[in-house]
Amino acid sequence: MRILVVEDEQAMAVSLTWGLQAEGYVVDVADNGEDGLWKARETPHDVIVLDVMLPRLDGYQVCKRLREHGIWTPS
Repeated sequence: MRILVVEDEQAMAVSLTWGLQAEGYVVDVADNGEDGLWKARETPHDVIVLDVMLPRLDGYQVCKRLREHGIWTPS
């Protein structure tokens, strides 16, 4: 299972990544909304862990744009 973590707080992103990888998941990380949107559109993910308060694009905007592009990955 592939998971995308979009989180701008480095300590939280590292903690989530470490925990998810320890459970056997493949984890991609983005630290802002624009990069998260790009990664979500370029690589299929099973789940997106999406922070709401992000630089550049907030989590709501990222989710809205993903849905507009037909990406219905749970987030």
